[in-house]
Amino acid sequence: MERQTPTDAVSKGKFFYIIRNKAIFGLHQANGLNVQYLYQDGRMVTSARLVGNIQDKEMLKLLEDAEGFRKLVCGIGVTAELAPDSEVKVDKTLFCTQFYGKAEQSGDGTTITKEIPLTGAEEYIDLNTVEWTGNDRVLGQFRFEFAEPNVTATVSVKFYLNPGFDAPEVIPDRVVDVQSEKYWNMISKSVMNLGNLDRIKKAIDDARAGKEVCIAAIGGSITQGAGAIPINNKCYAYLVYEGFCKVAGVKPFTNVKYVKAGVGGTPSELGMLRYDRDILADGANTPDIVVVEFAVNDADDETRGECYESLVKKILKGKNNPAVILEFAVFADDFNLQERLSPVGYKLDLPMVSTKNAVLPEFNNPDKATSLIQRNEYFYDQFHPTNVGHRIMADGIIEIFKAADKGIKKNAAIGDGFVDVFLVDKKDVPSDIIIHEGSFCDTDEMLQAVEMNYDVTQTKEFPYNYMHNFGAEEFRIELECKKLLIIFKDGSGPQVGNAEVYADQKLVKTLDPRKVGWTHCHPVIIINDEESKKHVVTVKMQQGDEDKQFTILGFGVVK
Repeated sequence: MERQTPTDAVSKGKFFYIIRNKAIFGLHQANGLNVQYLYQDGRMVTSARLVGNIQDKEMLKLLEDAEGFRKLVCGIGVTAELAPDSEVKVDKTLFCTQFYGKAEQSGDGTTITKEIPLTGAEEYIDLNTVEWTGNDRVLGQFRFEFAEPNVTATVSVKFYLNPGFDAPEVIPDRVVDVQSEKYWNMISKSVMNLGNLDRIKKAIDDARAGKEVCIAAIGGSITQGAGAIPINNKCYAYLVYEGFCKVAGVKPFTNVKYVKAGVGGTPSELGMLRYDRDILADGANTPDIVVVEFAVNDADDETRGECYESLVKKILKGKNNPAVILEFAVFADDFNLQERLSPVGYKLDLPMVSTKNAVLPEFNNPDKATSLIQRNEYFYDQFHPTNVGHRIMADGIIEIFKAADKGIKKNAAIGDGFVDVFLVDKKDVPSDIIIHEGSFCDTDEMLQAVEMNYDVTQTKEFPYNYMHNFGAEEFRIELECKKLLIIFKDGSGPQVGNAEVYADQKLVKTLDPRKVGWTHCHPVIIINDEESKKHVVTVKMQQGDEDKQFTILGFGVVK
């Protein structure tokens, strides 16, 4: 817990928390740093509401850009304390506050650094002493850097206010009792549909009998483990695996295999293409149970649910007849897509768990003193759960393991035209598909990377790609298909350019990697027909961008 001298609030003025008692983990990065990033761009207003209990619209508006931030905030208070169970012991961390620039996300904005002892004592950063660059657009991120990897700590960040601004009283911390009857009553509300549990029952029986069983999860950043500290064994996917082992009466990592494949910011449109590579591992894994979590990522799915249903059916028709459990997570603004996606589960009579159904009544309880959990306790940031949030997600799924039902219907609820989709890239090009790389002949090494399975190190997504650095020669793929997707890499900076995609000499899409603004895998449908026929699809750099970078990560093909 944070320690604070009684005179802090008096001497420095009024304040509110933007981060409070948050667990962090110094993960070793490709750039050599051991760091926990806490991104604020687009998230800080929500954090101020959730963590700081700020409701004043003027104050929230000022947090939206750097100019307003400096009008509101005069100083930053930072505390950090080494976790008692930290794998590595160090005595300090480097705290960095980075403002994103007007011209570039990084590079021309102000960065403020301060060494913080890991004792729980508060360190104060006086913003009046900072030399500002004059190019600041917004406070983009906090980060905590460590001399060694795998350091676990608890941190808090306060914003001290300039005269004329007020802040509400700090609400005392609470501990969510995950053993209480009230907790399990809440969890029971998350079981949206028991569905047919025959496949799950078989997996439990097989595991108990000592047979090889594989439990897998695929989804977005929540499945990746974002918000869980440490990410590898406190994320909901691992807790589900651990819960399955407990129900079956076996020890983890004996005869039960664990596969986790979450990639931040990606929809089922990409998940259906990643399934063979990331879950099946090109034949190395044969899942018995697969949790599918895309209910907060599928807003950008071009098919509005067909890719989701296609992924589900693709899994169900797998070699081992695996069970599928649909998990409907939730964002801090109550958003998810369970109304759109749950018809798939009802039609196929699948087990479905809605974390939203469980926690929203607690969030919206007007008597906060009697609510089991509040938003700031559930959410690590506006998108991702805390450790207790991951625990709630997992316990809802573990309830499914304890239940039974029967019956399945296989009619498409939305559409299933992508059930037979497969991935094509430099590693796997079928003999009947012709690819001419043109000036897209390099291989991009700077890729979105995520913590897979039980790893704390990161694995790069789509490493067998086609990268353009310079030149005007087009990329060409010739094939017979009825559906085709292109996956490209999003990014930022002046070195990145746009590409145009032509199908049979007709311009279909102009792909702008800078639209999303971060290193990210982006699937787009190019061809979506009912009948298969021959096509020639070309990709070329937009005029004027021939000397810029663009990466084709791969293609999704339905014959």
